[in-house]
Amino acid sequence: MSTKGPALCCDIGKSARDLLYKDYSSDQKISFTTFSETGVAISSSLANKGGISLGDVAAQYKYKKATVDIKADTETTVSTKLTFTDVLPSTKATASIKFPDYESGKLEAQYLHQHASFTTAVGLNKSPAVDFSATIGTPTIAFGAEASYLTACRAFSKYTAGVSLSKPDSSASVILCDKGDTIKASYLHHLSKLNGGAVVGEVSRRFSTNENTLTVGGSFVVDPQTTVKARLNNHGNLAALLQHEISPKSTFTLSGALDTKTLQKEPKFGLALSLKP
Repeated sequence: MSTKGPALCCDIGKSARDLLYKDYSSDQKISFTTFSETGVAISSSLANKGGISLGDVAAQYKYKKATVDIKADTETTVSTKLTFTDVLPSTKATASIKFPDYESGKLEAQYLHQHASFTTAVGLNKSPAVDFSATIGTPTIAFGAEASYLTACRAFSKYTAGVSLSKPDSSASVILCDKGDTIKASYLHHLSKLNGGAVVGEVSRRFSTNENTLTVGGSFVVDPQTTVKARLNNHGNLAALLQHEISPKSTFTLSGALDTKTLQKEPKFGLALSLKP
């Protein structure tokens, strides 16, 4: 399913968030992916989080317009998801459930149009939560809103609104979230001097606590296989990351974080290795 219309509401400001926060970690993780002769993709991962080892196994099978995903973890939870794309033009439908939690089932429908996108999801239980989002605009400028309504208590558990402006070399967004308690504004600009890298800034204000957070970051492409990223906020939290492409689909990522205002605390380091054929 493809569209030249506006992105989903949840994707407003995504490029700035990805540059600032994606792939940073304080854990150790190794993941492997293989493909069987029948077209089934099988992946396995092992992570060490806070001294606790966690692992999971996932499989994905695609047939024409349908995709089946199955995932099992060390907590004996099995997640299944069935996705159909373009059953109707520009649509996607998803059904998912986690075992043994039989009340975790959910149905989701998505529609992407040239000037609008809509998504709705409903839980499959007696008192389901209903999620819905809508975005109108173009790939250049878009306005979006999303909310989650709890039918059990007849109240909204969350609602968010945002606007984005995108150009070939830059993007900006303003998002009102946390039920109107937090506002975030971000700006990202790609620079040829960084070999295809970019700089980004994000300002966040929480009204209930009068707390302001300014975060700046950037990425630099050392060579076609290696990228360096870093970020720093006004609270003194500094993080850096190095990502190297071992092969066209396999990556090695080393990241670290440090509180510059409390140097007595030990820095945190993360390691991730993703191997794909």
